[in-house]
Amino acid sequence: MNTVLEAIKKRRSVRFFHSKPVERDIVTAIIEAGNQAPSAGNLQPWRFIIVEDEKIKKLLLEVTLSKWHKIVDYLKNTRPEYYKEIMFESRYSELEEPKDPIYFHAPIILFVIAHRRHAVDCALACQNIMLSAYSLGLGTCYVGFGAMVTDNTEIRKILELKDDEQIHPIVLGYPKEDLPRRPPKKKPQIRWI
Repeated sequence: MNTVLEAIKKRRSVRFFHSKPVERDIVTAIIEAGNQAPSAGNLQPWRFIIVEDEKIKKLLLEVTLSKWHKIVDYLKNTRPEYYKEIMFESRYSELEEPKDPIYFHAPIILFVIAHRRHAVDCALACQNIMLSAYSLGLGTCYVGFGAMVTDNTEIRKILELKDDEQIHPIVLGYPKEDLPRRPPKKKPQIRWI
């Protein structure tokens, strides 16, 4: 099978990481892959911030955790079947103490940042990052909850966020275990005209 197609099929979201740091040259190669993503007008509007500092990671978790709990509790009460599926698939109950259901104790939290109007460009960069990380033996997970920190003044200052910018967080590290099983995928809806 073609190596790109194989990486697309085999990549999984990873939520259990070794504490081993990721070598900077590998992180640089992964970011360079993200930077190669297509963008409207070839603007390459993004910038990348790599968070390794434990104090900053702790702050990110503290700011996000209460929001995570509110949403999970809401799902538990309004969509119990979806709640069970999320909790089972993500295995949140198995996370290490102290529990980090957002960034999963990953050695790196990588933010792709750009103006809101470039969200699609950033999504393309994120996909390149996750596929290249997989190809280099690393695990990643795009963490939507991790984007819920932009209302915190201290974090905005740390990330040097402008008012019109969005963040796209990805956790990155060496997987602690084999990749999760492949979830069922629906057949694509295709119409030839």
